[in-house]
Amino acid sequence: MKNTVIINEKDNVGINLVGDDKIPAGHKFALKDIAKGETVIKYGQVIGRATCDIKKGDWVHTHNVKSHLDENFEYSYNPEIVEPKIKQGFFKGFKRPYGRAGIRNEIYIIPTVGCVNNVCMRIEKLAQKYVTGSIDGIFALTHQFGCSQLGEDNENIKKLLCSIALNPNASAVLFVGLGCENNGLDGIKEYLAPYNRTNIAYFNTQEVEDDVEYGLEIIKKFADEYKDAKREDVPISELCIGLKCGGSDGYSGLTANPLVGRISDKIVSFGGSAILTEVPEMFGAEQLLMNKCESQEIFEKYKKMIVDFKAFYTKNGFPVYENPSPGNKKGGITTLEEKSLGCIEKAGTTKIVDVLDYGEQVKKQGVSALNAPGNDLIASTALASSGCQVVLFTTGRGTPFSTFVPTMKIATNNRLSSFKDNWIDFNAYPMNEDELFDLLIKTVNGEYKCKSEDIREIAFYKTGVTL
Repeated sequence: MKNTVIINEKDNVGINLVGDDKIPAGHKFALKDIAKGETVIKYGQVIGRATCDIKKGDWVHTHNVKSHLDENFEYSYNPEIVEPKIKQGFFKGFKRPYGRAGIRNEIYIIPTVGCVNNVCMRIEKLAQKYVTGSIDGIFALTHQFGCSQLGEDNENIKKLLCSIALNPNASAVLFVGLGCENNGLDGIKEYLAPYNRTNIAYFNTQEVEDDVEYGLEIIKKFADEYKDAKREDVPISELCIGLKCGGSDGYSGLTANPLVGRISDKIVSFGGSAILTEVPEMFGAEQLLMNKCESQEIFEKYKKMIVDFKAFYTKNGFPVYENPSPGNKKGGITTLEEKSLGCIEKAGTTKIVDVLDYGEQVKKQGVSALNAPGNDLIASTALASSGCQVVLFTTGRGTPFSTFVPTMKIATNNRLSSFKDNWIDFNAYPMNEDELFDLLIKTVNGEYKCKSEDIREIAFYKTGVTL
């Protein structure tokens, strides 16, 4: 067939790139007859089993294929380690006295609890007059949590907000509390105390007469202090990129995800870091990532993350293959295994050096795996809170959101790139590694602003009871 691609010589399905009246664009077709019960192979790996006989040339999708995922699969460590060759490179960033450099000079207003969201938004609105000099923006990062959460949830919302405050893109941070919430300022101050930050301020709205004016005065002082900050040469080893895909389609594993994988390899070759998350979208491909773990210790941490996440699914009565989404299926993704095999392409080829808990800061240069779900905004927030200064977000369906750091939208196909030019920063079809890397460096240098940068959102990974 013309305008088709076969990814691996072991595959028994190909991909129709342009679509026709029989097989939509990005969807699969059989390269040979596939008998009922026989495995369907893509990426050289099993992505499911045929539920009926499939003839050569037939459309292969949800109507004739089901997941082959084994929820009780026994994992083993069979290391296939690729060591990066380290070289030197630089970007223009804002050096921080406490370590890694920022790629933006911003001020965050963070509510400890959703009750004070409107106060933070009023402060943000009035503070725009202080966006002068090199200050890139003043943003209120609102959310609906901070009270009535119990146990792990209560600890995690504190950890998440504190980790956001530690992101190197923030020149200064103002925490705004109510004064009676579970997630109070005392706990936040205690959590942040070991970091010895002088760029963080706090107040409770119940303890001051005019909360907006009080907060605005603090923001003005911060703005006066940081408006003259200058970009300087910073080694790329201080850069950490987040790897995320959302609204995936049949092109994701062919274009944007492997392209981002090459960028990840390139950043790591400069001594930098990358973080991969979306744990449920590793199911079916997790063994491949486990084999990339740099040691038995990292393998055990990674295995525990996977096993615990699967147990969370089953504990709540859901099968681990409760994925992909309707949009994924419409775009050509049939099973979770297929989605996961395309998803992990973003991690590139180099070894996995660490496994991070939700809200934990990146510690090692190289690729780390982060414990967070696949939900776009929750996962992107988790990546940024772990220290990513920028998120590379691949998408085949499109989405306008942005987390609280620059979120670069990378289209998997031409149609999306042209149709949603106001959302998309880069078209990965055809793949051009040099052009994407150049755009990334322009973004971190402040020469390019991602199209969604005027939007700043955060979302919390909630797993427990709300009172």
